[in-house]
Amino acid sequence: MLVELRAENYAVIDHAIATFGSGLNLLTGETGAGKSILVDALALLMGGKASAEVVRHGAEKAVVACVFESTLGAETILEENGIDAEGTEIILRREILSTGKGRVFINNQPATVAVLRQLAPELALVHAQTETLSSFDQNQQCILLDRFGGIATEGIAAAHAQWRGAQAKLEDLLQGEQDRLRMVDLWAYQCKEIESAQLVTGEDEALETEKRVLANAEKLYAAAMSAYDQLYEGSASAEGSLRSAIRNVDELARYDSQFLELAQQLASTRAVVGDASATLRDYAEKINARPERLSEIEDRLALLDRLKRKYGATVADVIAFGGDVSRKLSEVEDRDEILKTLRVGVTEASKAYQRVAAATSAERKTAATKLAKLAEAQINALAMKVRFQIDVAPSDSEADWTAHGWDEVKYLISTNPGEPLKPLHEIASGGEMSRVMLALKVAVEEASAKSRKTNPTPRTLVFDEIDIGIGGRAAEAVGQKLKALARGQQVLCVTHLPQIAAFAGQHLVVEKREDQGRTKTQIRVLDDRARTYEVARMLSGAKVTDTSLQHAAQMIAASH
Repeated sequence: MLVELRAENYAVIDHAIATFGSGLNLLTGETGAGKSILVDALALLMGGKASAEVVRHGAEKAVVACVFESTLGAETILEENGIDAEGTEIILRREILSTGKGRVFINNQPATVAVLRQLAPELALVHAQTETLSSFDQNQQCILLDRFGGIATEGIAAAHAQWRGAQAKLEDLLQGEQDRLRMVDLWAYQCKEIESAQLVTGEDEALETEKRVLANAEKLYAAAMSAYDQLYEGSASAEGSLRSAIRNVDELARYDSQFLELAQQLASTRAVVGDASATLRDYAEKINARPERLSEIEDRLALLDRLKRKYGATVADVIAFGGDVSRKLSEVEDRDEILKTLRVGVTEASKAYQRVAAATSAERKTAATKLAKLAEAQINALAMKVRFQIDVAPSDSEADWTAHGWDEVKYLISTNPGEPLKPLHEIASGGEMSRVMLALKVAVEEASAKSRKTNPTPRTLVFDEIDIGIGGRAAEAVGQKLKALARGQQVLCVTHLPQIAAFAGQHLVVEKREDQGRTKTQIRVLDDRARTYEVARMLSGAKVTDTSLQHAAQMIAASH
């Protein structure tokens, strides 16, 4: 439920705050006061397109914000987008700079317009004044029918994606076949060159090390033997000095125990020197200049460098390139088998899509019959006499297959006896359009409310002058319908008709006044007396008479 809506420096509004309650909230006021602007501000918070033109003249930015009661679904959306929930409320804020740039905040945390659009269906449905049945296109008609029937389209979307994916693979293979055939000779040469090299990952590094050793064999032998002599064999070797020192320390330890540990340490050091000496001796003995081996290594490294220049930065990259080329050759060689497999995959995916699409069509036809009956009753309850029908026509042409199914959904209506059924967009009367739209949405929302297993926080429905073009008995019927709809969820409606205003559960008036040469907007919640006066003003115009006040009081009393 929408709790509060704020607008600052937005269009003609300098600063305005509106608080709403449950049930039917009606906004009235003089033309140009800013009623529809408030609805536009809410639409902006539902992810609508922003423009620098909404920034009040002379201001740097416009700010719109609102507070909704939270729902489980909304909290899940916030969690998926990394936004923390804050208690039982969700705070949305949007700033539009005069430069055209903007910022979005949810619960005072930076967010994006995309997140607002994800939240919108969970929080509110805004039906703006500019919405007509001409914009109620075939896709929207299908969405409304699916909502009424509780028809899930995730399965058909997955089947469509799988079918399109299988088709894309087949088309890619067919379209690229000529290019592949031209590349076969090159791939065969590359594959043979890489395979004949019998590469081993990391061998270039090992060979470089061996090359350095062989190229410097004499230096390495001399260094190893010199170190060996200094540690072990020489007349002044470290091992000989340690042996002499150990004898002296052992003599000290016979008389003073403090030298026992030192004697052990020296013995350990002598053992380490002995091991190091043996390692150096063994290394020197293994050194063999072997010019022929050095030549082999240099030839091998030259081959590896040539392959790396052509196919990759490392031996591992060259091996991977060879594997990729080998796979491409296998695909060409196995083309017929692959094509057969892909065609089978497309056929199976096509049949799977057709099964799901046919099942969805059957569900839609059943739902269409029910919705048409309910909508016709709802429309006729709004002072009209119509015939209403919903046609669901499936198409077996692949060109018409979509992620939502293959159905063409048409809403047809006859507004006068004896006239044939026609598409909704051919209705001429604006008043008829408004009533049909309201009736459809009431039918769908009431059915949706009945199908709920639990009672979540009601979603907010917003109607901006959906009563345009009607009056008298029709207007009273619209008011009754809005009030009935508001029993199950919060409804906000901008109206100019006193017959509708009389049904308000909470009545707000939007007023503008001039202050220091600038227009300012104020929103007030009316008490019973002020509400009667406002309905009387709507009845009689600028001059409110006793008669209009009595009439207004009677209308309000009759609406309960």
